[in-house]
Amino acid sequence: MRILVGLGNPGAEYDGTRHNLGFEVVRMVAERLKVRLKVGKGPAQSIRVRHGGEEVLLTCPLTFMNCSGDALAQLDPGRLAAPEEVLVVCDDLALAPGRLRLRPSGSDGGHNGLRSIEQRLGSPAYPRLRLGIGSPAPGKATAEFVLERPSVDERVLLDRAVAEAVHGVVAWLDSTPIATLMNRLNRDPKPPKAKPPAGVDDPRSAERTAPENPPSPSGDGDHHRA
Repeated sequence: MRILVGLGNPGAEYDGTRHNLGFEVVRMVAERLKVRLKVGKGPAQSIRVRHGGEEVLLTCPLTFMNCSGDALAQLDPGRLAAPEEVLVVCDDLALAPGRLRLRPSGSDGGHNGLRSIEQRLGSPAYPRLRLGIGSPAPGKATAEFVLERPSVDERVLLDRAVAEAVHGVVAWLDSTPIATLMNRLNRDPKPPKAKPPAGVDDPRSAERTAPENPPSPSGDGDHHRA
């Protein structure tokens, strides 16, 4: 059995915050698989589905970030999934907004949700997909920053990252090797196309609309006035 775990905090007040990107990814994966997460007996929104001939558990723990592993312990009490079959999706302060980083194992990097998952699994050898949110400005507390909603410009980058993460996760569920997905996901995001300043025409538009035979300065066109 494969398990996909999205990390975040429960409650409408946390929806759309930087710390809840893991929830967003797993919910969109559920939509792709045409299923819906639901609250069952355990402390999580989850659903078990058959995908590619294999049972898959999609889950968003509702135990709050720091106790994410507690929910996993109740959802998979018999350790049906080995650590390498558990993919965890979360936010990351060490990555620029919109950057993705997939790793087959590693440290928790100070992320309390990853630390809780590792304690449950008893091993750091589980894959994790991190979505960059950047770091807080000097003087701003980290806890305050991660629980804020991003700016409009940040949201554009994060939405793109979430969409790419969903494609990557579905590929993982389809048994695409981690190394292949790392090559696909672990790259710098393309910057959004810059719009010309207000009142400034796109020079390419001017080239398209320029007359083929402009009038001669001494002909019938406009004359310069002294």
